[in-house]
Amino acid sequence: MYGAEDRINKEAVCKWVASLQQEDGSFSGDQYGEIDTRFTYIAFSCLSLLKGLDLVNIPKGVDFIISCQNWDGGFGVAPGTESHAGQIFCCVGALSIANSIDKIDVDKLSFWLASRQLPSGGLNGRPEKKGDVCYSWWVMSSLSMMGRLHWISRASLFDYILLCQDAEDGGIADKPGNQPDVYHTFFGLAGLSLLGYDKAHLNMINPVYAM
Repeated sequence: MYGAEDRINKEAVCKWVASLQQEDGSFSGDQYGEIDTRFTYIAFSCLSLLKGLDLVNIPKGVDFIISCQNWDGGFGVAPGTESHAGQIFCCVGALSIANSIDKIDVDKLSFWLASRQLPSGGLNGRPEKKGDVCYSWWVMSSLSMMGRLHWISRASLFDYILLCQDAEDGGIADKPGNQPDVYHTFFGLAGLSLLGYDKAHLNMINPVYAM
C-alpha cells in the first residue's frame, strides 16, 4: 500500500515464512507448531505480496486446504473441525491466490455462506449465532471471490451495517446499540465497499488481500 517494500529484507521474510510449511502442506504459525488454515492463507498472502510463492509447495498447500472442507461445503481450522465464515475466508483466499478455486464446489459453499444472512439483514459466522458486522467482510469477501455476491440481500445488509453506526461518534459496532470499535468499523466499511455503497465514496477493496 505504501510502496515501501524496499525497507524490509524481503528475502529473509520469504525464507522464514516458507520454513513454516509442514510435510502435509499446512503451515504452522510459529516455532511451536500450531496448525490452522489461517496460517496457510497468511503464508500464501505474504509470499504473494513479496513475490515468493515459488519457495513453497503450492499444490500441497492446496491439498491441505481441500482436506479441511466439510460435508456442508464450509471449512474449519483443520480437517474435521466446524465450518466457520472466518476460516472460509482464509481457505477461499488461499485458493484464490493459488488459482485453485475451481477445485471446490463453489455453489455448495456459496449456499452455506448466503444462509448466514439473518432476518435482521446482518450475517453470522455459523448457524444459530447472532449477526455481527465483522461477517460483512468474512462472508462477503468469500462470496465476492467466488462471484456470488448477488446471493445475499444487499439492501438488507446495507441497512444492518448502517444501523450499527454510532450516530454521535461515527464508529461502527458489532451489533446495533453496542459500543463501536476500530475492528468492526474497518470490517463494516470493507463490507460496504464490497457491496458498492457509493454514498460514502469508498475505494473498492480487494476481497483477497483486504486492501
